[in-house]
Order: sequence, then C-alpha cells, then structure tokens
Amino acid sequence: MTRKDRLFALIDHLRDGDTHRAETLAARFGVSVRTIYRDMDRLAASGLPLRGTRGSGYQLVPGISLPPLTLSEDELEALNLGLAIVAQAADNRLRRAADSLTAKLDTALPTKTIAEAAQWADVLSPFADPTRNLRHMPLLRSALEARQKVRLTYTGTEGTVTSRIIRPLHLGYLGRIWTLTAWCETRDAFRVFRLDLMESAEALPELFTDEPGKRLADYAPDQRTPPPASPF
Repeated sequence: MTRKDRLFALIDHLRDGDTHRAETLAARFGVSVRTIYRDMDRLAASGLPLRGTRGSGYQLVPGISLPPLTLSEDELEALNLGLAIVAQAADNRLRRAADSLTAKLDTALPTKTIAEAAQWADVLSPFADPTRNLRHMPLLRSALEARQKVRLTYTGTEGTVTSRIIRPLHLGYLGRIWTLTAWCETRDAFRVFRLDLMESAEALPELFTDEPGKRLADYAPDQRTPPPASPF
C-alpha cells in the first residue's frame, strides 16, 4: 500500500469517531508506530480536524469543509487582521483555533501572497492594548493612498507628547508593533512613528507630491525594511 492509499484508508478508518491509538493503527496497516505518527502529522497539517496527540490516541472530530474560495486582497487582509486580534484573546481555545487557521491559510496561499499575509501575524503587541495598533490604521491608509498630510499627536517612548504634521510614506511592522514611516515637516526630517503611541491622527486637506530628499526611497531604498522607530 502506497502512502497516499494509506492516508485515505486512515481517514476512512477514523470516520467512526472513536479514539484510535497509534499502536493499534500501526498493527492494522502493517507499519511502524513512528510511521503512524508521521501520517497523523501530515493529515493534521492538511487541515483534517484531528484531536489527540502521540501517546493518547487520535480521533476525527466533526469539521466544516468549505468550497474553494477566491479572496480579494482586501478580504485577505481583513481575514488575517481578524485572526491576529483573536490570537490575542484570553480564551485559550480561541487563540489555538486562530493559530491553527493561520497555519492553514499559510499552507493554502500562493507563495506570492504569503509574505504580505504574514505581516498580520505580528500586527499586535503582547505588551499593549491590541486596539491601539489599529484604531488609526484606516485613516493612515487612506492618507497614504491620497498622498495627504496628517496631523499627529504622539507620545514618545519617554512620555513626551508632541504635535506634528507629517507626510505618511509607508506602513509596516517592526518587532510586533506597526509603524508609520513619514517625512515630519515639524522636525524637517524622516521619522518612524509607532501606531500604538499615536494619541490622535487627523487627515489634512493639503496634499503632497514626491520631492527629492523627502521620498521613502531617499530614506530606505528597500521599502520592506523601514528604519528603526524614532523615540520622538
């Protein structure tokens, strides 16, 4: 029996809903216990709703099969953002489910998309209120697309509160914190602001255009690797 055939046979055998020990399955299919462990790991990684661990036995639990779905980039972003929020929940069961679903998405997504989706795995800091990273993101995204200046009220890492006008250039994450790379007109220099330290954000009617020395490329040629966050 090939491995593929054995995996299908294992699934069929587990449909009874009972708990089956690896030793029993190994004897039934004429393979080693170690092989059954590997097969179960493979089935679980493929999305089969298995319950159990090595040594305790395995059980196929009721699951929900979805037909193939086509997601837009915005839908995928919303899905990963929601999973990131749930992953911070106090409920251990929900947290494990979010981690499991994230892993399934990473397995199913095209390689081109995984890097973008993976950003949301680190969207929230375990040391802060999760909503602080997210509450200004819609406004900042809109300002980025519209090339619109923004007025920020910002608390620096040392507790100093300042107000400044910026040109938003890039949203990214750094060390489980979302950041905004910008040209700060108040300081006449580039700055990287942490979203969780923003007290308020207001989109201004004034637009901006690329100017030499004030573009993201002038500060960080690789836009996927923004510089460290500024303390103020």
